[in-house]
Amino acid sequence: SYFGDKSSCVENGSALNLTSSSVRGLNSTCVGKTPLSSSRSVCRSHTPLMGLSVTSSSAVSAHSVASVIVAVVEGRGLARGEVGMASIDLKNPEVILSQFADNTTYAKVITKLKILTPLEIVMSNTACDAGNTTKLFSLITEHFKNVTFTTAQRKYFSETKGLEYIEQLCASEFSTIFMEVQSKYYCLAAAAALLKYVEFIQNSVYAPKSLKVRFQGSEKTAMIDSSSAQNLELVINNRDSRNGHTLFGVLNYTKTPGGSRRLRSNILEPLVDAETINTRLDCVQELLQDEELFFGLQAVISKFLDTEQLLSVLVQIPKQDTVKAAESKITNLIYLKHTLELVEPLKAALRSCNTPLLKAYYNSLEDTRFGIILEKITTVINDDTRYTKGCLSMRTQKCYAVKPNINEFLDIARRTYTEIVDDIAGMITQLAEKYNLPMKTSFSSARGFFIQMNVDCSTLPNGQLPSEFTKVTKIKNTYSFTSADLIKMNERCQESLREIYHMTYLIVCKLLNEIYEHIHCLYKLSDIVSMLDMLLSFAHACTLSDYVRPEFTDTLAIKQGWHPILEKIAMEKPVSNNTYLTEGNNFVIITGPNMSGKSTYLKQIALCQIMAQIGSYVPAEYCSFRIAEQIFTRIGMDDDIETNASTFMKEMKEITYIIQNANDKSLIIIDELGRGTSAEEGIGICYAACEYLLNLKAFTFFATHFLELCHIDALYPNVENYHFEVQHVRSSAGNREKIAYTYTLSKGYSEEKNYGLKAAEVSSLPSSIILDAKEITNRIAKQILHRQKSTPDMVKQRAVYHLAMRLVQTARNSRLDPDSLRIYLKGLKKKYEASCPAPGQNDEQH
Repeated sequence: SYFGDKSSCVENGSALNLTSSSVRGLNSTCVGKTPLSSSRSVCRSHTPLMGLSVTSSSAVSAHSVASVIVAVVEGRGLARGEVGMASIDLKNPEVILSQFADNTTYAKVITKLKILTPLEIVMSNTACDAGNTTKLFSLITEHFKNVTFTTAQRKYFSETKGLEYIEQLCASEFSTIFMEVQSKYYCLAAAAALLKYVEFIQNSVYAPKSLKVRFQGSEKTAMIDSSSAQNLELVINNRDSRNGHTLFGVLNYTKTPGGSRRLRSNILEPLVDAETINTRLDCVQELLQDEELFFGLQAVISKFLDTEQLLSVLVQIPKQDTVKAAESKITNLIYLKHTLELVEPLKAALRSCNTPLLKAYYNSLEDTRFGIILEKITTVINDDTRYTKGCLSMRTQKCYAVKPNINEFLDIARRTYTEIVDDIAGMITQLAEKYNLPMKTSFSSARGFFIQMNVDCSTLPNGQLPSEFTKVTKIKNTYSFTSADLIKMNERCQESLREIYHMTYLIVCKLLNEIYEHIHCLYKLSDIVSMLDMLLSFAHACTLSDYVRPEFTDTLAIKQGWHPILEKIAMEKPVSNNTYLTEGNNFVIITGPNMSGKSTYLKQIALCQIMAQIGSYVPAEYCSFRIAEQIFTRIGMDDDIETNASTFMKEMKEITYIIQNANDKSLIIIDELGRGTSAEEGIGICYAACEYLLNLKAFTFFATHFLELCHIDALYPNVENYHFEVQHVRSSAGNREKIAYTYTLSKGYSEEKNYGLKAAEVSSLPSSIILDAKEITNRIAKQILHRQKSTPDMVKQRAVYHLAMRLVQTARNSRLDPDSLRIYLKGLKKKYEASCPAPGQNDEQH
């Protein structure tokens, strides 16, 4: 077993035979000798994160630093395409296993990795052998250019070792995982290599029965591929990555790092289970209706530190006892006490709630183990020891954390420390009197104690400090300096601190060993806190704008919806538009001049769909959604600096990906296709792609400048044409027409002719060229315009189809009483008769 005693854990690192490709990241630190099998010095991008203390939520911007390590392994031979993944966040002690079958494009693997944003990827050496790399390895290296790749020997990817590891490390409450993963060999193999590797780089082992391990299939969440996430600006703004104009930025009012991590992963992987989504929406509704609950919860949640990272440091047992490790453990115990003391206030805030999810959270907090752990801590640790800001006050908290009379040597060491600190203060007072200068004692974690004073240099004799002071720095009128005696005192102070920390550490370790068996309740707590934080954030976003609660049906209907990110940028409400798709009308073609609002409208639909599926309210007056299992977008990057050919190839790759992966439950958004080639071929490609997608029950929005495409509705009754209106305004001089954009969507296709020429007129292209262009355009148009006319037969077929679809929908979803239903059906009949051809051809069958 790996875990018997410390000596067997260390298992000489060099036995691991790791090689690591050098990183192209900018801030990699080079460490010469690591026990890696390659002889060259290797750039390591990670530093062992052992001594990490937990920062308060305000101080840390979530996702600032990648900290996830992932192991990936793929089946060989017949099992190629079966991929196992295991990941652990160095700031959160949760191992996530997944195993799934993927197609040759490896879309799922790449998407999952993009969501994890790993610091390092571990793969087996057989996948990366020079001259014989697997397709998966080449794809991952291509997509993750700035991530460190480490290869471990194939023997470390062992499923039996993986299962052993999980049995030893998994907290007992998560033990149902065995049932799920017993036969999932690839994720177990990945887990074995991952845990071995993490212990090796962290130089620590995880405490037995202390980790949370969960299996995550790919069925429970909707899939959004990485290019769609980028097109829709879900978490990163395309113009400026530091900019908050993203969906994440619009919804992120979270108060804890855990909450913001949770929000991010939810946006990238929305839920597909209507029941779960509605449970969340019920909570958001209650938070919006009950102000006291909202502010009460927000006040408590904002006091929590990064619970997940706290857990992560608690469950690791360092292999060597260093001062840093000791200090880190003591700090974390204080943080743990601070966190547990918040459980009662959190319960108090949730006491009067009504929705099932919030009640369930309240019941989880009733867990007696929170009390047990806190009691164990308070028997050893002083009641008034708590998390404080400022390094000196925190240092004092750590010194006096353990109660007196538990260890007499500790009490003596503390008395010595206090005396030294008093001596330092006394010495500085004496110096101040001696030189008659306003000196005061200051402290910084780097310098220890030093002297500071605010004084104008003209008041100093000769403008100089007395000669016994050294290491002088001056900022404006503030002098900082020290003296030889003070340096000696500081060293004595550090020495006694080390003793205090060492003795405190031994007591803390003993205490932690007693706590480990109850650790599971802390996973529950961190889960509850991050979830509540996210739901509060949704409620907060609603209060700033008029969002509405979504419904889930088999129809996509948005009444007066608008673009949430645009609203944030413009600081006012954008023009809102309607959207309506059903199984019978599942394909919408949108036309309109450049800049009329097509792209914004398309993105807005996808963003609203995602907001609804994560349990947030949606920017609209009313909305109903059909749950989408996948969201695909193909959005033209107009400012593509590559050559035309590669723009076209990119378009083709993206549309191929959609056609290979789309199913009946997808939402597909295509913003212009086939522009990188000649018009005829472009129209041909668009038409063929449309015909393919038309046969799926997926909801598709297709924006195009090819007006020829609009006539596809004559052949297929499930196609609807819409366009963005523009108005023509004559300028006061009367000789020039200007286009005014209304950004309003209307039925039918765009009647605008030659809007490209109009846009060119507004630009400063010479008028002779524009006149020439108009002449040529008119000639070509005359040659082309042999429009398809709909025959009366086609019109009738279309009317029958629409009537049938409306009736099916009414039968499924209607909540009308008999009289209203009768009126509605009569209305349908009239509409049908009106849209049928002249009575002569109309069979009186209805």
